[in-house]
Amino acid sequence: MRDQHYTGRQRHYMEEALFEADQAALIGEVPIGAVIVHDNQIVGRGHNLREHGNDATMHAEIRAIEEACGTLKSWRLEECQLYVTIEPCLMCSGAIINSRIPEVFYGARDPKAGAVDSLYETLTDSRLNHTVTVHEGLLAKDAGERMVRFFKAARVRQKARKKAKRAAAQAQTEKTLDNQKKA
Repeated sequence: MRDQHYTGRQRHYMEEALFEADQAALIGEVPIGAVIVHDNQIVGRGHNLREHGNDATMHAEIRAIEEACGTLKSWRLEECQLYVTIEPCLMCSGAIINSRIPEVFYGARDPKAGAVDSLYETLTDSRLNHTVTVHEGLLAKDAGERMVRFFKAARVRQKARKKAKRAAAQAQTEKTLDNQKKA
């Protein structure tokens, strides 16, 4: 694990990313949020919208990068910092590299899809034309708890859907049997 000492300002920006994660959760999206900061100002925000947009690329980091590029009128985000609640995936790591973001702060690791530390070390791979300074663990507990709550609730919803489906099938079977008896 990397840096564990963060400034109040850095915590503030991660809290803004957590706010974005909460916005995603409110609409049933995976609760991941991101903000991009330039000269101590947030210039890009994003949260997951894959389900609502039916678009696999609508990750929090991508949306924040798009907004920051529009705000700064440049695809080069060379003097920016990205704050994201969960370790970026391979796609988002590629976008971070391609947009030349020099510094990334993330909260919790993603052991199933993380491409910064967990599965790959994409952002710090010296073979690439751009490397990133990475800070891990900023408000990690808060970020991780959001993910745990979200997926726990998703499992409960899935279980309820299965139960309702079984009940509907049983009711249909009983209706069919009743109709057969009447005939």
